[in-house]
Amino acid sequence: MVHRLSEGHRPPRVECGDPTHRLPGPRGTGHTGDVLLRRPVLDAIAAGRVTRAYRRWDRARVKPGTRLRTVVGVLEVTAVRTVAAASLTDADAAAAGVADAAALRRELAKRPTGEVFRIDLRPAGEDPRIALRADDDLDDDARAALDARLARMDTTSSYGPWTAATLALIAENPEVRAPDLAQRMGRETQPFKRDVRKLKELGLTESLPVGYRLSPRGRAYLRN
Repeated sequence: MVHRLSEGHRPPRVECGDPTHRLPGPRGTGHTGDVLLRRPVLDAIAAGRVTRAYRRWDRARVKPGTRLRTVVGVLEVTAVRTVAAASLTDADAAAAGVADAAALRRELAKRPTGEVFRIDLRPAGEDPRIALRADDDLDDDARAALDARLARMDTTSSYGPWTAATLALIAENPEVRAPDLAQRMGRETQPFKRDVRKLKELGLTESLPVGYRLSPRGRAYLRN
């Protein structure tokens, strides 16, 4: 199973238009509960120069085999183990993309309780949604499957059907900020963004630096 790279106490996720991605970690970066893996670190992981991360947790929040989605592709957790903060070396810090051991310990100290975990990471291929959203050859079975998934989202929603209206709104308003789109639907921004992520999981939408657009798959679905 592929998870989205995340931080804090929430399930892994990737924010629309956010160049940083999240692994569960300590507080204190300006995002509640978050320490961010920034794009240069992700690029270094993809290139093999960074091979691990360190986090202070009350318990392990990932396990070997966990897969995490990022803008540089899928990352796989290959090992998770506890270490003593005092034992960290400059080489350990470099492997995590941090300047030196002192800087790494300062980062970990932002969360004063819990154990220090070393999380080994490796690149594990492209985000599978890239190929999915490019697939606009929808046969009857594929269309029926999408119909069923969208109908389930509508029927289980606490605020009524939303999928058709959201797809139409994005089709008519590409590259418009999520708060503006949410306002047009009379909705709060964060629940609206969560729903768009559900459509993205089906390969129907794409996140842009600002706003969204329908993917080729999404456009094909709306055409018929």
